[in-house]
Amino acid sequence: MTNQFSINKRYRTCILAACCVPWTEEFAFAEEIFRSQIRHLIGHGISDLYIFGTAGEGYAVTETQFDDIIEVFQDETRGDGVQGMIGVISLSLPTIIERIERAREMGARRFQLSLPSWGVLRDSELDVFFRETCGRFSDCEFLHYNLQRTGRIITGAEYNRLAEQHPNLVATKNSTTDKQRLHTLLTEAPQLQHFITEAGFAEAAMMGECGLLISVANTNIALGRTYFEAGRRRDGATLAETGREASQLIAELLKLVGSDTHMDGAFDKLFCRVNDPQFPLRLLPPYEGANEAVFEQFVELLKKKYPRWNM
Repeated sequence: MTNQFSINKRYRTCILAACCVPWTEEFAFAEEIFRSQIRHLIGHGISDLYIFGTAGEGYAVTETQFDDIIEVFQDETRGDGVQGMIGVISLSLPTIIERIERAREMGARRFQLSLPSWGVLRDSELDVFFRETCGRFSDCEFLHYNLQRTGRIITGAEYNRLAEQHPNLVATKNSTTDKQRLHTLLTEAPQLQHFITEAGFAEAAMMGECGLLISVANTNIALGRTYFEAGRRRDGATLAETGREASQLIAELLKLVGSDTHMDGAFDKLFCRVNDPQFPLRLLPPYEGANEAVFEQFVELLKKKYPRWNM
């Protein structure tokens, strides 16, 4: 078997974090709160940030909001060593292309892609999608967000084929705990950096070099960093303990929220609110975020049962 700890990855091994977009009561962009969130993450040593994934409501923003928020994001991520990434989600490939073009004009060179989800892409359509994004913008780097909402999960073997065709496909993002899927990602497409969320990171890190995509660990970034470093050392005991706690915490949060909330951003904004009491929980309509009562219960849950996860 290939030694996954000796492969030269196309993207650095690191912690990757989403920046959520705060909205006022009138659903205007709350710029100063957004800037504060970015500075908080960078100040705690997180240098790889992205906007407009599913947690960042990239599926919901208007073209004007997309452009205005990118301008602020680019301004805040110009520091040495900081790598900002722009998520692009749309049912329309031409819209995706236009958004990449406009973001490039503002200086962006890293992008996060999600497959169009109105209809599940066939193999030939998948090739067209990557040709018209990675292939069209050869001076940019691309991470692919591999999520079930699109109706198609890309396999390790498919990633390897796409990576051979597109040298600027550098990373993937996966929210999975499935051991077989993690194994195929790390062994069949080892040149890509695979970012795994907390629940699956412990398993993945013991298989090979991978990045940590933090979500719930935003409530205590220092603990998230400890977890990530344990993965780099292949410290099985620390990985198992922290991964188990993360899975239990996420399960209890889902139970707490119930069926009222079903969008990723609703959960991530709870984590943002733990760090900044001013951070609003609302999502762009028609989607509903968590309410104040749920937030208070979540804070109590952290204090009473998961104090290590409470900053």
